[in-house]
Amino acid sequence: MAPLFGGRSQTACYALAATIFSLGLVRDGLYERALRHQPSYPLLETTEAQCLAYALIAVGNILVISSTWALGITGTFLGDYFGILMDSIVTGFPFNVTDAPMYHGSTCSFLGTAILYGKPAGILLTLWVYIVYQIALSYENSFTAGIYAKRDRERAAAQGDNKKLR
Repeated sequence: MAPLFGGRSQTACYALAATIFSLGLVRDGLYERALRHQPSYPLLETTEAQCLAYALIAVGNILVISSTWALGITGTFLGDYFGILMDSIVTGFPFNVTDAPMYHGSTCSFLGTAILYGKPAGILLTLWVYIVYQIALSYENSFTAGIYAKRDRERAAAQGDNKKLR
């Protein structure tokens, strides 16, 4: 995508971020619309279920928002794919709670919404989302680890060359 933006990685990453965010809004709208037309299940409409739903939505939003805060826009929206790397791996909250707070938070929000609407179909859709996220993570985690390992090797080699020059 960077060549589309004249090699400006930062601009390309922000364009991707806007695209992902916009498509996420469309996805959320389609999810809500799909749930609206499904039958409800009485056990999902109890006070306890509604409390659980609000708790899941709150936890989900905390995980997503705090990870975006910790990573910034380029860290959140695949900046590493454009060569925009963090100085070091973020290990504070929410990454000290889960290794994938965006995915887990989003899954919590989907599940909470399904329960809030009392829709078993939403629970099945949430399971599908979870499976897709797990597949994505299996690729994303190894790709990201490879990018940072390469950078670390290059840094180590550069430090070794600097020591030889002294």
